Amino acid sequence: MSAWLTIIGLNEDGPSPAAREALARAEVIFGGARHLELTQAGARGRPWPVPFSIAPLLACRGMQVVALCSGDPFWFGAGSLLAEALAPEEWVALPAPSNFALAAAKLGWRLEDTICLGLHAAPFAQARAHLHDGARLLCLLRGGEAVAPFAAYLTELGFGASRLWRLEALGGVRERITQASAAEMAVLGPGLSPVAVAVEVAGALGLPRTPGLADSLFAHDGQITKRPVRALTLSALAPRPGEHLWDIGLGAGSISIEWLLAAPAPAPAGWRRMPPAPHGRWRTPLASASPSACMFWSAAPRTGWRLWRGRMPSSSAAAPARRCWNGSGRWPRRHQAGGECGDIGERGAAHRLVRRERRCAAASGAGRGRSFGGKRGWVPARPIVQWSVTL
Repeated sequence: MSAWLTIIGLNEDGPSPAAREALARAEVIFGGARHLELTQAGARGRPWPVPFSIAPLLACRGMQVVALCSGDPFWFGAGSLLAEALAPEEWVALPAPSNFALAAAKLGWRLEDTICLGLHAAPFAQARAHLHDGARLLCLLRGGEAVAPFAAYLTELGFGASRLWRLEALGGVRERITQASAAEMAVLGPGLSPVAVAVEVAGALGLPRTPGLADSLFAHDGQITKRPVRALTLSALAPRPGEHLWDIGLGAGSISIEWLLAAPAPAPAGWRRMPPAPHGRWRTPLASASPSACMFWSAAPRTGWRLWRGRMPSSSAAAPARRCWNGSGRWPRRHQAGGECGDIGERGAAHRLVRRERRCAAASGAGRGRSFGGKRGWVPARPIVQWSVTL
């Protein structure tokens, strides 16, 4: 079967000679309005639907079709979605230099040392984890009108002194580069599209890279797994890329959020018996700081542990994600004796106020078990005091 789809990467300087040949024989051309105008698609042009979907393109299987993408179609572009939906022999790609490569060439930045983010279809908060003094970021934005809100977001976080470059229509006759601080860029008018913003970060302290973020970084009503216990829990869970977390009890979602910050992975699933709290995960500023959005259920299924053993969403079609769990309350019975742990590598952590449990798996303070009549309790050992100061 010969390829019926050509995926073309396009920049402001127009299509390459090979891309022009593909465009000349195309019966249908899919792309954004700007790309369709740039290639003079005319009656053959079909704009991408909103919200974005490749279904109309797949319906044209058997015709000669072209899909227009910005720069490198496989770097925050539609190329990967199309490749996943089609057999390898059905498509061919003609990439162009990415907007990141064009921007780095203009600024003289080492691309391998620069954080590249696609914020044109994601919240600004995905840049939060990368904001620390001296960091360099290249961010694709939806359009020229998104630059000022992005600069205002940086200023609000305390990074108003950061140097920003607004890079508009790179590689074409309309190319324009504007440099200003984040605070100054926040009050500038909209620019041209396509647009990228380069950031040289300066100002506030960034997020720590270790588990146990300050409680103040989460939106909550006081019911939250506190920082010391959260650090212990994340240490026990030991997040790894591609693993899936079940957050049992949920609350403010702080452990799920720190899980995603530590290892971007399939979205955690959580459940709770009570209706979602008004200060739940969706109002937490850090909730969208990871590329994987959290996905929570609002009710605890009675068959939760059977569901836990079920097949979970995966980051790839080839291998299911390894399952981990975090919870509070009574220890799950299937794990009380450390048996029936499921697949190799599956693990979990639970915490509660220990009074008279028959078994004590772990505690935030060192101690030992002791009999109290027919029960067993937890007798704490001598405490360890840590003095912590921030100057």
